Amino acid sequence: MGIQVKPADAAAFDIVALGEVMLRLDPGEGRIRTARTFRAWEGGGEYNVARGLRRCFGQRAAIVTALADNEIGRLVEDFMLAGGVDVSNVKWMPYDGVGRAARNGLNFTERGFGVRGAVGVSDRAHTAISQLRPEDVNFGRLFGERGARWLHTGGIYAALSEQSAATALAAAKAAHEHGAIVSYDLNYRPSLWSAQGGQARAREVNREIAKYVDVMIGNEEDFTAALGFEVAGVDENLSALPIESYREMIAQVAAAYPNFQVIATTLRTVRSATVNDWGALAWSPETGVVQAVQRDGLEILDRVGGGDSFASGLIYGLLSGETLQTAVDYGAAHGALAMTTPGDTSMATLAEVVKLARGGSARVAR
Repeated sequence: MGIQVKPADAAAFDIVALGEVMLRLDPGEGRIRTARTFRAWEGGGEYNVARGLRRCFGQRAAIVTALADNEIGRLVEDFMLAGGVDVSNVKWMPYDGVGRAARNGLNFTERGFGVRGAVGVSDRAHTAISQLRPEDVNFGRLFGERGARWLHTGGIYAALSEQSAATALAAAKAAHEHGAIVSYDLNYRPSLWSAQGGQARAREVNREIAKYVDVMIGNEEDFTAALGFEVAGVDENLSALPIESYREMIAQVAAAYPNFQVIATTLRTVRSATVNDWGALAWSPETGVVQAVQRDGLEILDRVGGGDSFASGLIYGLLSGETLQTAVDYGAAHGALAMTTPGDTSMATLAEVVKLARGGSARVAR
């Protein structure tokens, strides 16, 4: 039967994302430590998925987030408006002139090149979104009265604070109760969980949220560190595992969480900062494991957001009623294209995604 999604005319939004949206400051080809100018973008793991679904795939997207009401917050809002994402569910928090109570997150990211890996430096403590509580958002109205076909959130947002974990859980419960599909990207970041109880707390939070998830997304580190599954071959270099190890991992996850309708994982082997092997797998009870086109030696301009763009392509395929094979091919193609342009968010078009997913080349389009 596959995933049963609400019809479009039964909901105000195709996709609602819950998470932090930060201002990304990008030194371009240079380095953070020696930069004199930065290019500004917006970005955030959960938001990137919604924006990709809006700008590339034409879906009605909304963001649930919080921002401190100052000029930086309004700049982030302006970026979101340019991305076509509905901002009616943004909670604006008072700004005290310093940021003692609430502030907006900054993310400095340099792209890396060759043997020099990408570097990210986040400045996001005490941000407005980390203080968002379940009662600050009327999830019943959002998913019930207004209606949404899909909720996407993830482990980056859940790791920000105890309030964030509680709000992510409340959103997943409300979406599930009102018939929306819930997707969750584990996106395990040790640095974020370190102040929240470490890996043990990450597993506790993610296991509880997972009970309400329909589509679970993550790589091998995510499933081992954030959910506690043991997978042979995972090492500190995070090189791609043999396909059979992924199949074993997915089988374990599916057995533990029979509510998962789809499990998806990207396959990435880092040859250098600018050359990766890139692919993806997805599983459903009806299809078993299906594999996207494998792209070895993929040249990368900016790897940040590749996984988020994979998620948005996968979700688009599932929202559109495509087969899981087509959906995972859309995801892998969209992620590959997103990594050829700067910034966290996708600049690809649907036509480009479909062409690449079907085996198209990089010949000049005239």
